[in-house]
Amino acid sequence: MDYADPHHTTEEEKENIEHVIEATKNVEIGDKELNQAIAEEFSDPKKKKNIFRGISMGKKTPHQIICHRLPWWMSTMVIMIFITMDKHVISQSSDRNNTLLRKYCRSYNSVYGEFYLSNLNTTLSSLRRQLSDPQVYYAFAQAANNDAFVYSFALCREYLSTSQCLACFDSAVNETKACGIADGANVIYDDCSIRYENYGANFNDGNVISDDNATPTRICGMESISQPITTFNQMVEALLSDIQVATPRTSTFYVASTRQVSTRNTTMYAIAQCVRNVSQAICQSCLNTAYDNLHGCLPNTEGRAIDFFCFMRYSETPFFRNNQTTNILSFLSTGSSSKSGMIAGVCSGVGFFLFILVLWLWYRQMKKSKNVEQEEPGLQGEKGYSYQDLRLATHNFGDEYRIGKGGFGEVFKAIIDDEKVVAVKKLHVGYGSAKLEFDNEVKLISNIQHRNLVRQLGWCSEGPELLLVLEYMPHGSLDNFLWGDKKGTLNWEKRFDIIFGIARGLSHLHNECHVKIIHRDIKSNNILLDEDFQPKIADFGLARFQPEDQTHISTKLAGTLGYMAPEYATTGQLSEKVDTYSFGIVALEIISGRICTDQNFSGPDTAHLLEHAWQLYEKRMHIELIDEALGKEEYNEANVMKTIEIALMCTQSPASLRPTMSEVVLLLSRGQSLGLGQLIKPTFINARRVMHRDGNGLQNK
Repeated sequence: MDYADPHHTTEEEKENIEHVIEATKNVEIGDKELNQAIAEEFSDPKKKKNIFRGISMGKKTPHQIICHRLPWWMSTMVIMIFITMDKHVISQSSDRNNTLLRKYCRSYNSVYGEFYLSNLNTTLSSLRRQLSDPQVYYAFAQAANNDAFVYSFALCREYLSTSQCLACFDSAVNETKACGIADGANVIYDDCSIRYENYGANFNDGNVISDDNATPTRICGMESISQPITTFNQMVEALLSDIQVATPRTSTFYVASTRQVSTRNTTMYAIAQCVRNVSQAICQSCLNTAYDNLHGCLPNTEGRAIDFFCFMRYSETPFFRNNQTTNILSFLSTGSSSKSGMIAGVCSGVGFFLFILVLWLWYRQMKKSKNVEQEEPGLQGEKGYSYQDLRLATHNFGDEYRIGKGGFGEVFKAIIDDEKVVAVKKLHVGYGSAKLEFDNEVKLISNIQHRNLVRQLGWCSEGPELLLVLEYMPHGSLDNFLWGDKKGTLNWEKRFDIIFGIARGLSHLHNECHVKIIHRDIKSNNILLDEDFQPKIADFGLARFQPEDQTHISTKLAGTLGYMAPEYATTGQLSEKVDTYSFGIVALEIISGRICTDQNFSGPDTAHLLEHAWQLYEKRMHIELIDEALGKEEYNEANVMKTIEIALMCTQSPASLRPTMSEVVLLLSRGQSLGLGQLIKPTFINARRVMHRDGNGLQNK
């Protein structure tokens, strides 16, 4: 079934065709000749078009449209089909009381028109095919033909049969038709939900919500109990707490459970479910909010909490069978909120705890006396490795294992811990700040984790070297794909995803850590690419904390020429907008495939990349900045121009004109043009040109 036909039939015609085709597919009437005749009549586009000739002046039902072309005997049979189909649909919909809980359409329309609708149809059809498998309750699909990106998922409750799941899915798809070409929609029923968007970089990120209507919603039932309220509330809270804890620990992010309420001689039914493509942490966070929301429904006998990424429901009315519950005891063993379990655990373990405490205090004192000289205050990485182990893993830091080299030192590929491939970063100890940078990087990376930040696995400060053990990035650094050996191998989709990932990683550093972290050295060779070409920010040796009560800090100048914000280069004042500026430069490099200090541009004046980009923007010709290695068929000009405008916005001066990185994430996630006014060209460009030509300025660290 085409859910979003992009061709040139009217809405009435499309609806009528769908009715007929679905009738022939879903209803068995036992007449092969009739089935074949109808199928032939509607499979030929020319015949399908002829059906509507001569009837445009008057509104006709699907039955009349068919009869206009078919013989009388066949028309009679087709009318019987529709009667049978109507009865079939009624009986199917009455099988479950499937309530529509939320429907919203994004407020922006796609700029890609029929290409977007075609890709939307492709993803929805793929979702339905996947859900036709009796073992599948979650489906994900994406399409990106002609740069019209569509990312979608469908989720069914696991107590449904396949036919019930598909019926709910079809109802949800039908609801989205009212959204037209909106570049996103979300429909949630009691039994299922679907969502589609035109962006993918933060489609699975619970920290990024694409619409104000996406706030968690509580829907309470109409019936409440009178007495005894306290006991009822406690039983429901315990049930919801258990499924809240257990659900993120299951492999499918789904739990169904029941609880007897003895005071009412009844059973409470409850489920919790998360979308499977989110992380366990996001699932847990979403369910925590859902659990808090459902408190507001008590003492009502029914309540629902709905969100983009999770769903929680309880009811006194059964909505799944008793044999469809989940055994959650094993998932509660490490975190159940059950009071009885907690009390039993405390009582049985208190004596053992006191014994262990005495042993631990004794061991701690002995270790401190033996290892005072080996302690490195503040180093709290994932794991401390010995120098000997890392030296052997890198074959004595042999040249054949070296995968990177820079002013800070060298990076080696190593195999440790049961054939695990890692990267070992060896810092040069010949310069005075090496130890400080090492300590700084260990402290920072060990306390932050994000999909767009390089993860630290361990460290070593013994022996003659300072070593960091990091996750291995098989594709190396970004600069190699822009102007190195692999230049021109990144298509526009990968480039945009890399730009988006860098923005999201910086937004996490600035806004989502326990303290604001400023990287200070964002550049293309500090962006590493994993096996899926997802970017990860690396090299935190120069990073600094910024206190919450300060708009900026003054610090010794450090960084890389060409990526350094002008206010920082001239005054040493450091703020998060320094990283924003560097991000803008890197984004221009990714778009153009040129290093920021490149001067090989055509024109009357020799200009660096940033100045050249501004010159093109002022002439409204900034599409010409795109890497010549990309064919015009590979990208959408409007999307490229929008991305260039965002990059230039990040380089404006003064710093107050630049957006925050969280704002950059939202700007990039929008599917249409920004509609911005004229951006303000920074006044320092000419001065920078003079500085570069004279050969003066800072050097790389």
